[in-house]
Amino acid sequence: MDAVVQMEELTPKEIVKELDKFVIGQNDAKRAVAISLRNRWRRQRVDEGLRDEIMPKNTIMVGPTGVGKTEIAKRLSSIAQSPFIKVEASKFTEVGYVGRDVESIIRDLTELAVNEVRSERTEQLTKEAELKADDKILAILVPPPFRTESDRANEPDDSDDLESELDDGDADLDGPEPDGNGGRSLSTEAARPTLQAIDPELIKKWERTREKMRARLARGDFDDTEIDIDVRESIGAVGLNILSSSGFEEMGIDMKSIISSLPFPTEEKLRREKVSKAREILTQQELQRLVDMDSVVKDAIERVEETGIVFLDEIDKIVGNETFSGPDVSRQGVQRDILPIVEGTTVLTKYGMVRTDHILFIAAGAFHNCKVSDLIPELQGRFPITVHLSSLGKDEFARILTEPENALIKQYRALLAAEGIGLRFTKGAVDEISEIAETVNIQHEDIGARRLHTVVDELLDEVSFNAPELKTKKIVVNAKYVREKVGDLAEKRDLSEFIL
Repeated sequence: MDAVVQMEELTPKEIVKELDKFVIGQNDAKRAVAISLRNRWRRQRVDEGLRDEIMPKNTIMVGPTGVGKTEIAKRLSSIAQSPFIKVEASKFTEVGYVGRDVESIIRDLTELAVNEVRSERTEQLTKEAELKADDKILAILVPPPFRTESDRANEPDDSDDLESELDDGDADLDGPEPDGNGGRSLSTEAARPTLQAIDPELIKKWERTREKMRARLARGDFDDTEIDIDVRESIGAVGLNILSSSGFEEMGIDMKSIISSLPFPTEEKLRREKVSKAREILTQQELQRLVDMDSVVKDAIERVEETGIVFLDEIDKIVGNETFSGPDVSRQGVQRDILPIVEGTTVLTKYGMVRTDHILFIAAGAFHNCKVSDLIPELQGRFPITVHLSSLGKDEFARILTEPENALIKQYRALLAAEGIGLRFTKGAVDEISEIAETVNIQHEDIGARRLHTVVDELLDEVSFNAPELKTKKIVVNAKYVREKVGDLAEKRDLSEFIL
């Protein structure tokens, strides 16, 4: 629920302001998704009896390619810190046809949420796991002067005099003597007396030595020292992982978890590793013990159900014409299959049941050859908000090149700066690039802001190729340079369209 709590500070105006950092124009679309996102926070403040009745404001964004539909949805999810998945509606098929069914959208979204929550928990517990791993390494480098339960089971009965190992607090900063092969291992240590039989002064001396060793371990003094560590491995389960296919997943069966829970025999292998590598292995083992996967799954499912966002791209591609047969039948079927997911249903995943009632769906499509009204009426009703995104012209292109945080010109400056080259674009160059991009879009296919990549890549092709050998480390791109390099792009019109 952290994402919902953070929404308190994100008013619709603040959301639009954040979107403005990456998307130029399209204010109507930004306002629509900002309101939809804010309504989630408002819903959490409604009385519980009415809360479940409030449905998300699903939105359809209509506009040509390259105008910012995908970027708006993607940035929206990062602002809300919500589980987000982008799928293309045309990749799904009606139940009974070969292909992926629409419920896999929710299964994939849940998988992403579980991985996200697991990563967060892992990050939170890393320090604790590292401390436990250090304790295990120190137990090998400086064994305690008393026997533990595991010691009694594993260590031999005969022992050397422990007093000789800990004569003074500084004498054994290097730990016990290496074994015959140059490594350090608990298995080579002699048996130690029980805790009750140890002189308290000896314990204090061991504790001081241990803390000094911990400081040296943190500094990396023992990174190249070899030690023997126990690594638990399962025998026989590796080959059965081939059974974990998507077919089982579609039935809500997690074959990997089932296989891993089978009573395969396990064995602890004694592996010799350098301390630096052993620390990584032991830290991962401790993290596996510390991360509570039941809690992770519970929180992940809650995030999906309350704050999940699904972006359905190319929804216009599943609009079928009833006068035709063939693949159009499947298109209508996909719409019918999507309907219950958007309307609200329960999907069986390998992590449990996931309700889709309050997942926010944002659909997008160009709708060149069809209209939103061509969708089946039931599906139209589940997308109450329709916003139209406008085509981009040279003014918008000029802003896209310079204003966003991930502007194309900023990207190229950073790339060439790695070669020690300073790249600068004059205002005239930016205007010229924008005008050429607009002209090419008019003359050929309108691909929106993606045309800028074509123009700028062609413009800087020679510089990018020769950058390591260039003697001139400062390059100024002006309008004249742009016309010389890419001016002919706007003149290469395809005359074949005029040939009968």
